[in-house]
Amino acid sequence: MLLWWQTLLMLFGILTVLLLIGLPAAFAFLAINLVGAVVYLGGEPGLMQVVRNGVASVTNFSLTPIPFFVLMGEVLFHTGVAMKAIDAFDGLIRRVPARMAVIAVVAGTVFSAISGSTIATTAMLGSLLLPEMLKRGYHPRMAMGPIMAIGGVDMLVPPSAITVLLGSLAGISISGLLIAGVVPGLLLAVFFVGWIVLRAWMNPHLAPPTEPDPAHAALSGWARWRPFVLHVLPLLTIFVVVIASMAAGWATPTESAAIGAFATVVMAAVYRALTPAALGKALSGTAAISGVILFIIVGATTFAQILSFSGGTNGLVDLVRGAGASQWAVLFGMMAILLVLGCFLDQVSIMLITLPFFMPLVQHFGFDLLWFGVMYLICMQLGLLTPPFGMLLFTMRGVAPKSIPTVEIFRAVTPYVVMGVAMLALVMLVPALATWLPAVLLSK
Repeated sequence: MLLWWQTLLMLFGILTVLLLIGLPAAFAFLAINLVGAVVYLGGEPGLMQVVRNGVASVTNFSLTPIPFFVLMGEVLFHTGVAMKAIDAFDGLIRRVPARMAVIAVVAGTVFSAISGSTIATTAMLGSLLLPEMLKRGYHPRMAMGPIMAIGGVDMLVPPSAITVLLGSLAGISISGLLIAGVVPGLLLAVFFVGWIVLRAWMNPHLAPPTEPDPAHAALSGWARWRPFVLHVLPLLTIFVVVIASMAAGWATPTESAAIGAFATVVMAAVYRALTPAALGKALSGTAAISGVILFIIVGATTFAQILSFSGGTNGLVDLVRGAGASQWAVLFGMMAILLVLGCFLDQVSIMLITLPFFMPLVQHFGFDLLWFGVMYLICMQLGLLTPPFGMLLFTMRGVAPKSIPTVEIFRAVTPYVVMGVAMLALVMLVPALATWLPAVLLSK
């Protein structure tokens, strides 16, 4: 029988090779599970255990908010409701340096409060606002950076499918974790706006002054605020209802997600934007995104079980414990591992790889679960933005003009990655940023 460290080298070596040759993460983990089941779980009985674990993982009730949260964003984008919200901000935000970049951040923050898809947020803002900013003379970095950065914040601000997945796999309260990300997410958005305004004020050539659409510029008083009340407040109301129903104990996260999805569909119908074609695209998009996530989850339970049966989990955890490292050193090490993995792997794969090792250490050192969960999510958010394989970088590459080199996309996102790391350090030093709001709203 292999020693625990030899087992880890074998499993992760095979996994690395499979990922490097381009095999999708879901199939790579399935292959690892089949090998591990035969070797460590007892041949044919082990293979049957893989099947049982797969069925149990995808029928887990705690995962049901994922398709509802994704549906909210899909309906928002395919019905065109999001475009009306952007028009409302265009008429409301005036006389601000880099005005259109600020609109991108503010609008993206609102969309984050009703969308469960970071990629959809970035793709929509990129396709709508990026061409207009470039046409008006914005530097490509000033135009692209805010759009990518605010797409990452979608992971922190509920509803978030990744947050639900993390809570389910790590055994953290899903409702608590959804609420815990609100304050850090909003603070990041404020930091982004501050940086954009400061940068444009110091170097006006990066973002030439732009006026609102002439039809908007002539509006004042109620006429100016009317689009905001009609097309933005309803979105924020849905966010408040989802959070309030969980906080008050009126609904579980699944029921809150269902309420939010229903309210989004009703709102689109009230706006007369819910056509059969738009609804069909939203449903098919939801099925595709949810299917990918759930298919990867099939491998989670068995992979963790194999690591446990082989002694790999206990061996590595005991090694860390026996090293005599302080809890802060261990925490720094875990965050550093997440940041490095985020440069190369998708967020779900990172969870499947790290959580079987991290959670025993979190419990051993007595870290607050919500605090740790928010820091974990910030690292996942940074992984969307870090070269060379950040998903939002690829999304921006898809909507940006071909004349803009890829290295320019990397440079555009760099200051926002730095701010994300600063937020990670701030939450680490001030845990109340993550724990205060859940304590207030969920206290009974």
